Parts: sequence; structure tokens; C-alpha cells
Amino acid sequence: MTASSKTRIESLDLLKGLVMVIMALDHVRDYFHSSSYIFNPSDPLLSNLPTFFTRFITHYCAPTFCFLSGVSAYMIGKRKSKPELSKFLIKRGFWLIFMELSIVTFAWQFDFQFRMNGFAVIAMLGIAMIILAGLIYLPRNLLITICCLVILGHNLLDGIHIPGNFLWANIHQQEIIKFPSGFKFYIDFPIVPWFAVMALGYGFGTFYDKSFDAQKRKMTFTVIGLSGILLFFILRFTNIYGDQVLWTSYNNPDKTIMSFFKLTKYPPSLSYLLITMGPMFLFLGNSEHLKGKIVSFFSTFGRVPFFYYIFHLYIIHLLAAVFANLSGFGWLLLVLPDWILELPTLKGYGYNLLTVYFVWLSVVALTYPLCKWYDKYKTSHPEKWWLSYL
Repeated sequence: MTASSKTRIESLDLLKGLVMVIMALDHVRDYFHSSSYIFNPSDPLLSNLPTFFTRFITHYCAPTFCFLSGVSAYMIGKRKSKPELSKFLIKRGFWLIFMELSIVTFAWQFDFQFRMNGFAVIAMLGIAMIILAGLIYLPRNLLITICCLVILGHNLLDGIHIPGNFLWANIHQQEIIKFPSGFKFYIDFPIVPWFAVMALGYGFGTFYDKSFDAQKRKMTFTVIGLSGILLFFILRFTNIYGDQVLWTSYNNPDKTIMSFFKLTKYPPSLSYLLITMGPMFLFLGNSEHLKGKIVSFFSTFGRVPFFYYIFHLYIIHLLAAVFANLSGFGWLLLVLPDWILELPTLKGYGYNLLTVYFVWLSVVALTYPLCKWYDKYKTSHPEKWWLSYL
């Protein structure tokens, strides 16, 4: 075991691995669930509880990974000067944007013409890292204060809509920029408040300093987590602030539950962040004692998240092409000129939710040996600087 592996904090790798595995469920659903091409799984009028919560559970992925990326940046910064860390974050940020627009987009589409592209979660992480490269120079308390103000107050911007504006879309408005040629550029992850989530993780990195008491960390994270969950329910019940989509009480309790938990992700509302990051803090505060084979299994994914992300997309899409061919639709159906959920040609294709879960577990099983191999290779070759970009 190398020095780098000894110094890793396994609870962080465990949580990162858990959300990466859960994330794959959402992506398998995109490519395999027949209902995905007919209605929005979060629509309380058309969806059902199993479908709704299959989508809802995956909401924990982006906020958790964004926050933990900030914590990781702090850990890296302990071995570098501020200028060195800033330079690293800028380079890695632009690298992630490049990967989003090339390797990642092709994984989603399998379209050599690249008739659509866009800024999704990987580009968002890249842009947030570039912003973080400047924010690391702020005093820690000021940084955390700014992050909290952005997260708590950004929904005040919900009323500002500038259709077709690339700059504003990247700041705080999900948008599809359409070109006369037919090319579409999707902006699904406006940077506000995501950059604040990552920078908050950086500010909270000090809680993992060796000098910080583990019991105090547990208590602090537990209080923050419970407070976040409580604030979520208060805001959601009042229906006054926290999410631009208000919930409705229906005669059907299932529809009421789905309406209550239907939260805005693009950009993530305050309510969305409270109910995802609250449990995240609870998990971080109470998982450090966990050990064993299951922890090791999920931690493997958490140690090589970007490597896993890329390979799991290609495996899912390849499997979908195989399934489409075997079911008589032909593999060309999965060469996508647009985002898969926007294509009417997909209606009629797909499988039930049980099949989705089976394929999801198969994808996790297929990617695990690859991730375990790469984790071992990466750990054994700390001298290869370029491995830090994967």
C-alpha cells in the first residue's frame, strides 16, 4: 500500500462511490425504461411511486459529488501552494470542459456528426473548478459565508428569464440554444449555485485535517444535516420560497407525495439542495466507522470517479444498442441526433422498471473489475502526473 492510499479518507471515497453507483441507475433508466420516452418520471400526474423515486434517489449524486470535489481540492491543496493549486484547478477545469464536449458527448450520443452538444454535469464541475481557482484565496469564513448566501438566496433570480441568451443560461437558466443549421447546444447545469456547492466543500475541507477531532466533526455534520432536512420541510410546507415549482395536494396520496418531492434541479433549487445535502452531511458524520467488503466495494468506484463515469456511459449505451438490435428496433436507433429523451423515434422502445434495475446491476458488475484495476494502477504509479486528470 502506498502513502497516498494510506492517507485517503475512506468515508469520502465510500460516499463518492455510492452516489456514482446510484448515478448509473438514472443513466440506465434514460436508455432502457420505456416510460422515459412517454412522460417525465417526476410528473405526479403521469408517474408512479416506483418510477418517481427511481429518479428522485439519483438527485443525491450531483450535489454530493460537487461538494466532495471541493473537499478533494482542499486535500490536494495541502500538498501544494495556493498558486500551484489554482493552476491545477484551472487546467483540470478546462480539461473537464473539453472532455464534456468530446468524449462524454459522444458516449451519450454515438453520433459522429455531433448534431447536439452542451454543458452538462462534467462541464459544470470544470467551470466550478475554474471559479474555485480564484475563490481559494479568500479567508475560509468569508468563503463559507459567500457560499451559504448564494445557496440560500439564488432562488431570488428565478424570475429573470432571458431566452436564447448564452451567458445568462450559463449563470442561472436551463436553456437549449438552437442554431439555423439544426445544431442544438444544451445548458443543463447553470453555474449558480453549483460553484458555491463546490467552494463550500473546499471550505469544509478543514474538518478533515488531522488536528480536527473526529467526534466534533461527527456532531457538527449531524447538526448541519438535520438542520438542512428540517429547513427543507419547513420551506416546502409553506410553499413560499425555496423552489419555483410549488407542490399541490391531490385526492390521491401518491400524487401528493410526488408533487411535494418534485424539486427543480436545473438549476438546483434551495429545497433541492437542502434535501440532498442534508442527508449527505448525516452520512459523512456517521459513516467513518464503517469497514468491510461492502465499504471496500463502493470505495473502489469513489477512488476513480471520472474513469468510472466515462466507462459506465459507454457500457450503458453499447448495451442499449445491443438490446435495441435484439428487440427488432435495430442498433441505429441508438445513434442519437438529439438528447435521447427528446426523440419521438424512441417511443415504443424500452423495457419495464424491473429490467432497468437488472441492467443497472449488470453495469455495476461490469465496471467494477475495470475500476479496481485502474485504482490499483493509479495507486501504484503516483509518479504519473497525468493520472490525476482521470
